[in-house]
Amino acid sequence: MALLSVYFPQTPFPFCLLRPTSPSQSLYSLSLSKTSFSTSRSKLHALLTSPHPPLSNQPALLSNLPSVSNDAVNDHYYLLDLSVRYGDVELIKAVHASIFKLAEDTHLANALIVAYLKLGMAPNAHKVFVGLSCPNVVSYTAMISGFAKSFRERQAMEIFFRMRSSGIEPNEFSFVAILTVCIRLLDLELGCQLHAIVIKMGFLNYTFVSNALMGLYGKCGYLDTVLQLFDEMPHRDIASWNTVISSVVKEMMYERAFELFRDMRRIDGFRIDHFTLSTILVAATGGLASMVGREIHAHVIKIGFESNLSVINALIRFYTKCGSIKHVVALFEKMRVRDVITWTEMITAYMEFGFTDLALEVFDKMPARNSISYNAILAGFCQNGEGSKALAFFCRMVEEGVELTDFTLTGVLNACGLLMEAKISKQIHGFILKFGFGSNACIEAALLDMCTRCGRMADAQKMFSQGPFSQSGSIIWTSMICGYARNAQPEEAISLFCQSQLEGAMVVDKVASTAVLGVCGTLAFHEMGKQIHCHALKSGFLSDLGVGNSIISMYSKCSNMDDAIKVFNVMPAHDIVSWNGLIAGYLLHRQGDEALSVWSKMEKAGIKPDTVTFVLIISAYRHTNSNLVDNCRRLFLSMKTIYHIDPTVEHYTSLVGVLGYWGLLEEAEEMINKMPIKPEASVWRALLDACRIHSNTTIGKRAAKHLLAMKPRDPSTYILVSNLYSASGRWHCSDMVREEMRVKGFRKHPGRSWIIHESKVHSFYARDKSHPQAKDIHSGLELLIMECLKAGYVPDAGFVLHEVEEHQKKDFLFYHSAKIAATYGLLMTRPGRPIRIVKNILLCGDCHTFLKYVSIVTGREIFLRDASGHHCFLNGQCSCKDYW
Repeated sequence: MALLSVYFPQTPFPFCLLRPTSPSQSLYSLSLSKTSFSTSRSKLHALLTSPHPPLSNQPALLSNLPSVSNDAVNDHYYLLDLSVRYGDVELIKAVHASIFKLAEDTHLANALIVAYLKLGMAPNAHKVFVGLSCPNVVSYTAMISGFAKSFRERQAMEIFFRMRSSGIEPNEFSFVAILTVCIRLLDLELGCQLHAIVIKMGFLNYTFVSNALMGLYGKCGYLDTVLQLFDEMPHRDIASWNTVISSVVKEMMYERAFELFRDMRRIDGFRIDHFTLSTILVAATGGLASMVGREIHAHVIKIGFESNLSVINALIRFYTKCGSIKHVVALFEKMRVRDVITWTEMITAYMEFGFTDLALEVFDKMPARNSISYNAILAGFCQNGEGSKALAFFCRMVEEGVELTDFTLTGVLNACGLLMEAKISKQIHGFILKFGFGSNACIEAALLDMCTRCGRMADAQKMFSQGPFSQSGSIIWTSMICGYARNAQPEEAISLFCQSQLEGAMVVDKVASTAVLGVCGTLAFHEMGKQIHCHALKSGFLSDLGVGNSIISMYSKCSNMDDAIKVFNVMPAHDIVSWNGLIAGYLLHRQGDEALSVWSKMEKAGIKPDTVTFVLIISAYRHTNSNLVDNCRRLFLSMKTIYHIDPTVEHYTSLVGVLGYWGLLEEAEEMINKMPIKPEASVWRALLDACRIHSNTTIGKRAAKHLLAMKPRDPSTYILVSNLYSASGRWHCSDMVREEMRVKGFRKHPGRSWIIHESKVHSFYARDKSHPQAKDIHSGLELLIMECLKAGYVPDAGFVLHEVEEHQKKDFLFYHSAKIAATYGLLMTRPGRPIRIVKNILLCGDCHTFLKYVSIVTGREIFLRDASGHHCFLNGQCSCKDYW
């Protein structure tokens, strides 16, 4: 410990402080107690600011501050250090006043500037800086650095330009300071100019300057430049490695991050820090690299970081994505110290695994909460489909006065979207607009999305038409396209997408690609779907699971199973949605054996099936070449015993469909009557449809009775019953059902068929003459009918569901929408090319027969997708084998 003498000019006596000899010693551990220091400090203020301090104060000060030295400048430095250390605003102002009385000392003024900036007093620092007659590079650098750290980036930039114009050359610390400004502002243009100056002045060899440049390029997404700088560095420190690894992780190049981490560990004597470990755990989490993450965990324990908060928080996040809730709980319970991030990560983990009640329990136990904790609960409820709980929790947040962030408001809007209740959505909409949040980019998109999910398309269209939008144009366009698709308006969705591309209003990112691919699949818009596939390939989106899964679905819905399989095979990774999508594609094409082959591969690969998988696989037994009902029964029973999945109504519906298809109608009916859960309309509808296929009116009538009791106002039920009677030749009963529909005012859903030609959707209804080429189409259809009649086609008037005279029935039958669409396709495509048609309801029996004859007389392959799946007509045969 050394004695420090404090002598101030214009003061007739010296003062002495005890200066600590090591950083670990605090002033309180020396001769002054906290109380005596506070007392002496206040007296010191008076002495520093008064030119003639009262002599009566001298004995008291001297008793605490014995005199030894008179180095005034050093004493000012030390007092500035004290003011920063104890956050003493009064003391620094007193020291400033004392320095002001001295002759100008640039070095001392620089120390004063730094002290003010450390205390968060940027305006005071700026006044000192402006008052300097000859600021040097240290003065400028201190101001640039201080302003950059206090979110005054523009002022920092102005000071840098002023330094350059004054002829003072920046040093290595100046470059780090101004590059920090560029990083905060993401100002790549200035950063590149600084990079050139750094090279010109020879500062690139300074490790911390190169680190700052890498930080800038990494933030701006220029990974190649980051890697080039890193490779060319003559010397690297821990910050260099951390910067390059975090930049690689930011671009989701997780394997490269693991390589860099391994290279780093090979360097002898190089110690990895907590930031390195946390960052590489983020890579393991993002890449779902379970084994790598566990290896990192082992390394954490080996090098003694198992008690580091940020590392353990990252491990909790990793096991949330790549482990089990047991792993997460074990880590949490071992922690001696936890922060708000730890507790919030536990909430997120429980929500991720579906334990919403436990997540809420953790939240209630938290010693301290912030808005992020509240938002984790809100987002978790939405993630688990619990919109009502999310809405109730939002009300709690409002009552407790919690800060409502953008994330909070988008969360509650998502909750409204889950509930799909227009009234509640209007209330929340009004709340957000009332408090002035509506102009935020994220909230604009969430509001529009909520409206589309709640069926408020008119409000969504109004919001959309009121653009332009603040920095959210692409998001809004994407939301509107998704909204149209969600509300069964695929043509409007495609039209809007085409408009967005013509106007350059939307960036086709991963989300937009997924949405448009879904619409292309719905419409069977094969050509546009292929274009989006190419765009995804060029943009590198195929590594995204959502995009890859959407491409598989699109191709399978567009009658192109070969390309769907190719895309599945080239995907770098698969999730359960990928496998389910491939199986669903085979089912659409009625290829049950191929679907079961995929299921076999899943089992061998150890892929855990979900409830959707079992719905699909059970349904696959309906489309196998041979009767495999026994295998289907065993699979159904194994759901509970082996896979621990309780069968739902959807599983029973699939099984009834299989039993009914293979003629086991009595067993299917008995199973429905013995179901452990209450049968829903879908189960009876599956049985009724099976009765239609096998013309079994006895069981069909019983199924219809149950179905009509559940859905008395559903026209599709009456159509099924009518078709059942028609299929069994009981035309009188069929007419009675249709008469009952007419009396009750029920109308069947209008059948619509469409075909894509020259990137436009051409839709047709029965007896439709609205198309611009209607005259040519009808003339062509008349010729086609004549050729088919010559080839043996016999019209089946039983499929005319209108009360008309017998001689008129053929006229109605000949102008069904599928026949008109097929004729248009034949007229508009080159000879030999296949025809692709989509129908929104089941294809009627007469149209099915007609299209088989069309494939004979024209020699063309006709693909048609209806509500049951794909039909492929070729040489008078259909791929459905006449069961659909």
